Amino acid sequence: MNDTDDQPRHEGLEARIADAILPTLGHLGYELVRVQVSGKETPTVQVMADRADGAIFRVEDCEAISHAIGAVLDVADPIKGEWNLEVSSAGIDRPLTRAKDWNRFAGHVATVELAMPQDGRKRFRGIALGADAELARMRLDDGNEIAFARSNIRRAKLVMTDELIAATAAPQTEN
Repeated sequence: MNDTDDQPRHEGLEARIADAILPTLGHLGYELVRVQVSGKETPTVQVMADRADGAIFRVEDCEAISHAIGAVLDVADPIKGEWNLEVSSAGIDRPLTRAKDWNRFAGHVATVELAMPQDGRKRFRGIALGADAELARMRLDDGNEIAFARSNIRRAKLVMTDELIAATAAPQTEN
């Protein structure tokens, strides 16, 4: 399992859900990419995961995770009433939630949306340059480099490009 510095950042209900399911995911050989809760009447809990061994994520992985964390969430009961669970891989145009995602996909096009403006704006697009526990770095389309406090990133994700498709189609040799 990842270091706590390299876990995705969640708040409130999403953080409670992440805390509840992280041990089970790690035990099963998966890493948490993101938890997102949407909807009001019957909320959907979306859990996005990767295989810790770097292998291709398959439907069977979704099934295994769904059964295991569904049981954990039934016991933890973070959402009162009915809710739905949706488990998926991070996909090609994945969110960048962990430092390891920023580092693994350095050199690829990404977008960032901040919680609080930086340099007078909240949205950025450019080439991911990597990250550490505190900062994520990007070369903007105008050529300037910028660093964002990871705690200020509301959303960051890869942009689907031919280069990204080619890179993700190649066998993964590290993780």
